[in-house]
Amino acid sequence: MFNFEKLEVWHKAVAFAGLVYRLSKGFPTDERFGLTNQIRRAAISIASNIAEGSARPPADFAKFIGYATGSVYEVITQAIVARNERFLGGPEYE
Repeated sequence: MFNFEKLEVWHKAVAFAGLVYRLSKGFPTDERFGLTNQIRRAAISIASNIAEGSARPPADFAKFIGYATGSVYEVITQAIVARNERFLGGPEYE
C-alpha cells in the first residue's frame, strides 16, 4: 500500500472524480473536447496531486495540496458553467 492510499482525503478525491465522470457523461457530445474534458481533467488532478505530493518532503506536500485545492476550484467553476448551460440540473450541481 502506498502512503497516499492511507489518506481519507485521497479516497474522497477519487470518489469525487468518479462522480464528475458519471455526471459529465450527460454533457452534449459536442462538449467532449471542451467542458467535459476540462472538468474531468480537473477532477482527476485533485487525487493525483495528493498522491504525488505524498511522496515529497512535507513542504513540497503542502504545495501539492495547494495544487489540489486549485483543481477543486476549477471543478467548481466548470460545474457552474455546466449548470448555467443546463448540462447539470440543480440536484446534480449540488
